Amino acid sequence: MSTSTDIKNSRRTLDIYEVFAKVKRPQNLTELSRLLGAPMSSCHHLVRTLENGGYLYQLRGKAFYPTRRMLHNAEVIAGSDPVLSVLHPEIEALRDSTGESVILGQQMERQAMILDVCESQLSVRYTARSGELRELHSSSIGKALLGAMPDEHHQALLPPEPYPSLTARTITTYARLRAELAASRERGWYSSFGESVPELHAISAPIAFAGCTFAVSVAGPITRFVERLDHHIEALARMVDRVQQLETTPEPGP
Repeated sequence: MSTSTDIKNSRRTLDIYEVFAKVKRPQNLTELSRLLGAPMSSCHHLVRTLENGGYLYQLRGKAFYPTRRMLHNAEVIAGSDPVLSVLHPEIEALRDSTGESVILGQQMERQAMILDVCESQLSVRYTARSGELRELHSSSIGKALLGAMPDEHHQALLPPEPYPSLTARTITTYARLRAELAASRERGWYSSFGESVPELHAISAPIAFAGCTFAVSVAGPITRFVERLDHHIEALARMVDRVQQLETTPEPGP
């Protein structure tokens, strides 16, 4: 049976990679202990375990840095993803068609988790990273996920009213949110116009694929988005139609 210590150690193993991604340079035990907020003894045990497993190597001054072993494993894992191996090319094509960033997400408890991102190639663009979380009530991708489920499931997933207001345009009551979800469900797409980030517009639609519900979103700065809103809506609808018509459904691994 897992204990709180096991969970904490597992979390720290992930956190150590987050630390190296943030600082982008070798770290000694003292630095890692401070950045991880972990006792020196626990940090020493974690570093030695990763070093013995081939995931860290030591430099001068008793500093450590990750080897490329985790990168290799991550590339193999990503290349074998049963969902993104099919959906990523579609997300990339939608990005190229709209010129804006395209995001794929899925519900994760009370939030939406970003699974894949194809960022716009324009200098001013919306940026996001896989694994980041978004609020269900204020993001277009969250609204699409809510809209894909029965209304009676909403209250268990939404925060107490008034909902957190991220901008002056954020919907903060369920009555307003429910009305918008109903209208969005009818027209086939969901929106967040300056509701999660000022000056950011986004539209989204749910996708049923591989027995799961996902949502795909097109997002960009208001200055460009308003002029091409109709085009983005049509491009999003075409992408969803293509995915729904795919005959190959990924099989789970052995």
